[in-house]
Formats: sequence, structure tokens, C-alpha cells
Amino acid sequence: MPNEARVIPLRPQAARPGARPAAPQVPPERRPPTVREPLWRDLVGDVLRRERLEQERTLKEVAEAARISMPYLSEVERGRKEASSEVLAAAAGALGLSLGDLLARAQGELVRLTSRHTGAGARRGTPTSGARFDGMCLAA
Repeated sequence: MPNEARVIPLRPQAARPGARPAAPQVPPERRPPTVREPLWRDLVGDVLRRERLEQERTLKEVAEAARISMPYLSEVERGRKEASSEVLAAAAGALGLSLGDLLARAQGELVRLTSRHTGAGARRGTPTSGARFDGMCLAA
């Protein structure tokens, strides 16, 4: 596989003399549905909110215990903010979880959601390329 960046033009190219005409556009209603990969911040936020609700605690209680502002914790739970590892560790700790517990639960949710779209014959946790993974990698 070449090590090249894919460039997507922001504006359509002007027609050049002798250039081939562009392929006809497929109307949105006739395009096959695309599967959107879940975002990490959504998964982590869902885990935090689910754990908080299972403990029957308010957003205010958890935010105070974690020393995070209540509006910010709300944004993290809703997947609107990409929280730092320090904030995630504080929120997890306020819920009685370690950062590793939180991330493991989010990874389990990611595997569960993405395995639905890999086909019935695919092994759980195995990408369609055939490569196997047993962990996760986060990059910033």
C-alpha cells in the first residue's frame, strides 16, 4: 500500500479541454447506506452516563466528586467533548471505576457495535481484513 495522502478537493475542478466528463451523480435516495463508525468520545460518554445512572447518582454529585464542572461532565457524557485522560480518570474514579475499567468497557462497546456490521460469518473482534487484535491503541 503506497504511503500517500488522499486529497479531496473542496471545490469541483473546472472542466479542462479534453478532460473526460465526470461520472453521473447518484441521488442520495439510491446510494447504499453507509455505516458510521462510532466515535470514541461517544462510547466513553455512554459508559460514564450508564454507570452514573446505574448508581442512581446525579450529574451534580459525580461532577463534584470528580472536581469537574457539571456542564463539562454533561458534555463529555453526551459525546460533545473529547476529554483528556485526566478528566476521564477523575470521572471514572468518582464512579468507583479505574481509567482502565472505563476504557475496557468502552472498547467492549466498540467491539459489540462494530461486530454487527462485519457480517454474520466474521469472528467477533476480528476485522474483515483477517488481522486479529486483542487490545486498543489511542493516539492523540
